[in-house]
Amino acid sequence: MQPSIEQHGSPMQFAARDVPPPPKPVIADGVRYEEAANARRRGFQQSGGVIVATDSKTKAELWALQVYQVRFDPAEERDIQEIFITKLKMDADGKHLLVTN
Repeated sequence: MQPSIEQHGSPMQFAARDVPPPPKPVIADGVRYEEAANARRRGFQQSGGVIVATDSKTKAELWALQVYQVRFDPAEERDIQEIFITKLKMDADGKHLLVTN
């Protein structure tokens, strides 16, 4: 539940950070590709923009890759500067993963 405050007799909600829902994973040649959930907890310098590949049968992680680097302005809040992946799909030949942010 989001906290609220009273101001001049009317309820006011605190602003929530808009984080897009994760894109649907893509499975190709037995490998599942998806955006890493909170990549910073995995040791990356940013939360978004990291792809994880796992074996679709064994669920074993094969690798993780930072697709792009976010350049953070130290004068701004870090969480509002994050850039997340919004779409994943294979190209027509099925050999390249296309990433949209």
